[in-house]
Amino acid sequence: MNENAYAQVNQGVPFQKRTNFRWKVALLMFGAIAINYLDRSNLSAAAPVIMKEFHFSATEMGFIMSAFFFSYTLFQIPSGWLADRLGQRLVLGGAVAWWSAATMLIGLCNNFISFIVSRIFLGIGEAAAYPSNAGVTAKWFPDRERARATVIFDCGNKFGTAFAMPFIVWLMVHYGWKTPFIISGLIGFVWVALWWLYYTDPEKSKYANQAEIDYIRNGQQLKEGIGGKASLKWYQLLRYRNIRAMCIGFFMSNYAIYFYITWFPTYLVQARGMSLIKMGFVAMIPPLVALTVGLISAAIADWLYARGIPKTKVRKINLVGGMLVGSSIALAGFIQTDVGAVALLTLSYSGLACSGPALWTLPGDVAPRNMTSTVGALQNCVSNIGGILGPIVTGYIVSTTHSFVPALIITGAATLIGALNYAFYLGEVKHIEVD
Repeated sequence: MNENAYAQVNQGVPFQKRTNFRWKVALLMFGAIAINYLDRSNLSAAAPVIMKEFHFSATEMGFIMSAFFFSYTLFQIPSGWLADRLGQRLVLGGAVAWWSAATMLIGLCNNFISFIVSRIFLGIGEAAAYPSNAGVTAKWFPDRERARATVIFDCGNKFGTAFAMPFIVWLMVHYGWKTPFIISGLIGFVWVALWWLYYTDPEKSKYANQAEIDYIRNGQQLKEGIGGKASLKWYQLLRYRNIRAMCIGFFMSNYAIYFYITWFPTYLVQARGMSLIKMGFVAMIPPLVALTVGLISAAIADWLYARGIPKTKVRKINLVGGMLVGSSIALAGFIQTDVGAVALLTLSYSGLACSGPALWTLPGDVAPRNMTSTVGALQNCVSNIGGILGPIVTGYIVSTTHSFVPALIITGAATLIGALNYAFYLGEVKHIEVD
């Protein structure tokens, strides 16, 4: 009989075996992020075909890709605030429905402006995904399980990116480039139905018993979402050094990650001379390996924390080590063989995946009471300025130099700066205390 059982018996309460519904919640969050990245990766996979059909230059395609990030960035803080105020059930469910409809509309685009507008609408909807998931994790998981819970939903981006490529390419080859947008939009609506059917906050859940709720709450230093309102205005968070460090570091990480989400397929086709079919399968390799590495690194992080290693040290192992390995992307352009280049890019993406669990665990680690989604939204807002700049800068460099090498070097330098930021500027990882 475990400690909880003894406590229940001593209090005259019949023993109740603890449910584990929180891990089903983690799978729902995983599904949301997988669909999120499937929908935003559609354009990357279809970019070579769209550029040829509509005669778009690399610079024009860079602006189309980055249009998503303008609205995605702008709506981070409002969506995080709404998630904290109205609840993640309503906000995330509505967001997935919105961006699924926007994805289907992209299949109707036929000129530069329509692509820009559709991508802007896609970004508005997708802005709520990560901030909402950060809040859900803070409500549903004890501190010692948050790295694993975070990496489960964060791995959705690798899964969505990996399986998007062969799936989208197969659909494009057989049914045209518009079909993948319609199919992936329909998948999103299926997820919305499941979310509304199963998700509520822990105390309201029909699927989590009291033993599981007690286990969650007793394992939290700060009990998120149990009454009360936000402790600060969102902009007041920037007074704190750790918040600034989180924003800077995530900016540098996203600058690198979005190379894989936007330009990587085109790099394989144009710089490495791969066919669309070959590109579709080769583009799976970095995110699939990164997914596995991310899961292992999160398990190790939770294991270290459970054994008394200070939270600050555990988080920095992931952040600094992962970002340092991620900077190896700068060397990929100098590798002559396709196998060597893909191997190095896979190593870099895997390093970035190691930092992922800590990146999205930090909001729950440092946020004031009832502000986890807001903190997550703030750091994601700043980080996605990298998503705006990255595709444009890479597109401009490729257009002017006809080479991806300078763009890869700049991306590696950004990742190295991110590692130094987490090593020296990020302080002790603890909750912000507000009078």
